[in-house]
Amino acid sequence: MSDSQTANKTESIVFAMGCFWGAEKRMSAIKGVLDVESGYAGGDQPQTSYEQVLRLEKQIRMGMSQARNHAEVIKVTFDPQVVSLETLLIHFWENHNPTQGDRQGNDIGSNYRSAIYTQSPKQANLAEATKQQYQVALDKAGYPKITTEIAPLRHYTSAEEYHQNYLQKNPNGYCGLGGTGVKYPNTTPSTSTTAPTDPATTLSAKDLNKSLQLIVFEAEECQYCKAFKQEILSNWQSEVAVATTLTPQPPAGWKLAQPLFATPTIVLFKDGQETSRFTGYTGDKTRFWQWLGFQLLTPQQQRIAFEQGTEPAFSGSHLDEKRPGTFVDPITGAPLFRTDTKFESGSGWPSFFNPVEGAITEHPDHSHGMTRTEVRSASSGIHLGHVFNDGPPPTHKRYCINGNVLKFVAD
Repeated sequence: MSDSQTANKTESIVFAMGCFWGAEKRMSAIKGVLDVESGYAGGDQPQTSYEQVLRLEKQIRMGMSQARNHAEVIKVTFDPQVVSLETLLIHFWENHNPTQGDRQGNDIGSNYRSAIYTQSPKQANLAEATKQQYQVALDKAGYPKITTEIAPLRHYTSAEEYHQNYLQKNPNGYCGLGGTGVKYPNTTPSTSTTAPTDPATTLSAKDLNKSLQLIVFEAEECQYCKAFKQEILSNWQSEVAVATTLTPQPPAGWKLAQPLFATPTIVLFKDGQETSRFTGYTGDKTRFWQWLGFQLLTPQQQRIAFEQGTEPAFSGSHLDEKRPGTFVDPITGAPLFRTDTKFESGSGWPSFFNPVEGAITEHPDHSHGMTRTEVRSASSGIHLGHVFNDGPPPTHKRYCINGNVLKFVAD
């Protein structure tokens, strides 16, 4: 073999890391990886399909079959002159949780098992060696034993075309979280794939509000994480403290209700315990704020905010509030009205002749046999009240607002 042929020689190895969509995306980003193909391997049938894998898994769970099912895998073809097999194996260990048996996050079944299917004794030996090394790191972090199957490759079948490059074709598909957050031991920064340990990615419980805290679990290569930061976090004014992390683990002593499986996942913690989560932001800001609102507002406030309810006249909050200050959205914290635009209307509801610029939106309302103009918060979309044309100058408008969905912040 000539030197040019040797230099151009490629190698491939097959990994199973749960759902192959996220695995394909992760491994494709490594310099020196030439191709990543989604497929199925490790089962008893020489050939299979996605439907056959799902059908057999159902039969296995019902006790109707003793056959070995295929795992969802990716075949990674790489240039060993650019990236070593050891580096790929380190990426494999760090980019999923290899201790979960027949599951990965919320995906449960033997078809989601962790596996390395090798094509040479060299690959098998190195897979076993790196497994032992990573187990040492997992032991120190309190994780159980690795369940990854390491075996010679058999019965590989390429997956259907719609599974190839899935996250490129379907941006709404979920992004992988990047594993346990445990770093492979004795690696250089250029080799390791875990997030750097700096204040932006590693959360300490002492820096958080244990009584009420939002944590945004992100991934480095997640476009919707970037969108969430830009569209929601960049102008965060809510009274709820928020923090972001690239690791899938909560702060020490805090507890998630279940494993994370997608990014971004926004988790609300109360007293260090998860109480609710919002998974997979795709640009729907109203849906996100509604989720948060249901965690923060009382049932009475929820009825007004999300069901266009109305509090009884003279019963709501802030009717007599006259101190200099700002009335804000109770969920987002965005300013809605200033006290110097408030006036006594005698209607029984807080009334204003002018909102903060850009703070509200107006919508036709034909409910209850009337024609009115509904007023909503522009930031969260919640119902506030109605606007009428019988107010004082200079606007001659009366923004009739439910006081129970206003929060007052004094100057």
